[in-house]
Amino acid sequence: MQIEVKNIEDLKNVVECIKNSGKNIIILSGTLGSGKTTLVKEFVKLLGLSDEVTSPTFAIQNVYGEKVYHYDLYNKGVDEFLALGMLEELEKEGYHFLEWGEGLEDILKLYGIDYLLIKITLEGDKRIFECQN
Repeated sequence: MQIEVKNIEDLKNVVECIKNSGKNIIILSGTLGSGKTTLVKEFVKLLGLSDEVTSPTFAIQNVYGEKVYHYDLYNKGVDEFLALGMLEELEKEGYHFLEWGEGLEDILKLYGIDYLLIKITLEGDKRIFECQN
């Protein structure tokens, strides 16, 4: 499913796609500045949480409330994510957003872990969010 996003309000459609997917592990794929962290911010806001959402680029993981886990593998990479035992974090109840987590797809499949892939592309003044089950 492709969702065109021209403003912050349009992100509610992507949030609904995530909720309706029935999946709690979400891999966010897109270039720098494509809106990965902004999507997580809107998701947290629409859940009614008041936590400040920031990119976990240097921390590798941020947790919002007890429901949302936010990871960023940009600096650390998949190998360090695995070496730190972070794969086990994905077993916790809640939503798990993985920025730059494309390299985890084969590992998740190997262990039978279901996930939703969201590819974000820029097109002029809008973004296209493609939810791939």
